[in-house]
Formats: sequence, structure tokens, C-alpha cells
Amino acid sequence: MIPWVELDRAVVPDGGGELRLMQRGTEFSIMADRGIELMNSRLSGSEEALATLAWDRIRGRAQPRVLIGGLGMGFTLRAALAVLPADARVVVAELVPAVVAWARGPLAPIFAGSLDDPRTQVHEGDVAGVIAAAEGGFDAILLDVDNGPEGLTRAANDALYDAAGLARAAAALAPGGVLAVWSSAPHARFSAALAASELSAEEVRTPPRRGRRGARHVIWLGTKPR
Repeated sequence: MIPWVELDRAVVPDGGGELRLMQRGTEFSIMADRGIELMNSRLSGSEEALATLAWDRIRGRAQPRVLIGGLGMGFTLRAALAVLPADARVVVAELVPAVVAWARGPLAPIFAGSLDDPRTQVHEGDVAGVIAAAEGGFDAILLDVDNGPEGLTRAANDALYDAAGLARAAAALAPGGVLAVWSSAPHARFSAALAASELSAEEVRTPPRRGRRGARHVIWLGTKPR
């Protein structure tokens, strides 16, 4: 078996530990502390579904504005660009600058030019700040941050998923806009918080690999009233 090779390490701000970029042949992995895998280049199905499920709920809007929280390996960004119209704008907020550098370096074949798409704007910083400043400016907010509501790296990310965080996300959405949240596993407390928010709640289970059986990731969708 081909061994994993460590390509780089990056520190997550605010005590979030380290990320490691690993490669094994043509396969890439981003791992957190204790060898916990956050994403893998062979597992893109649910990250793509995060974008397509959200688009299904805002389809037909002129000049849609989309915020993606967490760049990762770019699967959500690529899926969003594949379905969004030419007049869309996509802001990708990534907290760790090295992840953006990886996207333009060893992971560039996976990103397939998506960072250079004229619709794409990369914001190196916390997605929470973008949400707080949006004031109804986004038609969709897609969050794939810290493995979901059950965070693994950075305690500050918890504020995205509590009642106050959901209220801030709702305020950042245009009427009829959608908040989509990715998670590696179910999370009863977040499900309850979303159900109690002003957003109408849906929960979708989706496989890490398209068309495969077995484990399911979770995507929550909260739509703002018109």
C-alpha cells in the first residue's frame, strides 16, 4: 500500500490546533489533530449536495449571492459554480490562509480553476464576520465549518450553530433565502435549534460518495420566510 506523505501543516487560529495536508498517490486528505480526517479527495458527494440542495431552493433568482463558509477541497464551490448563472457572485470565507495556498498549489487539479472563476471572491477570515456584516445580502449561506455543529478544532465555531448564530444567519439572508449546514453526523441539539428558529427546517441524509450505500452525512436546510 502506498504510504501517506505529509505535504504541509497549518495552525488554526484561536487555539484550533493544526491541520495537515496529506497525499497518498493521487489521493489527498486534510487531517486535524489526533489524525482525524476532515476531508478526503475521494469523498465529495455530500459537499457537492450542500450546494445543489441549496440551489434547488433559490433556483431562478437573478444575480444570486452565495456565501460559502469553509473552502476545504473546493467541492462545494465547484458544485455551486456548475449550477449558478453567469451573473451570480460567490464569496468563500476561509479562516486558514494555508488552505487557500493549498488550493492554488498541490490541490489545484482538484479545484480545476474554480478560484479563478470571475464569480468567485475569496475572503481570508472568519465566516462569522461576513455573516454579521451581510444585512440580508445573501440568497444562500452554505456552512461546512469544523465538521459541523459538533466542532473538532475551534471552540469559537460553536457560535455559528447556536440560537444566536442562527438568528445572525437569518438576518444575513434575503427573504426566501436558505441556510445550508453540512455535518459528518446527526446532531440533535442543532436540529432542535434550527426547528426553533425563524427558518423553516429540513434535514437531508446524503452519502459521502455519490450513489454509494452505507454511512450518511447530514445537511440541514433552513429557509427564511418571504
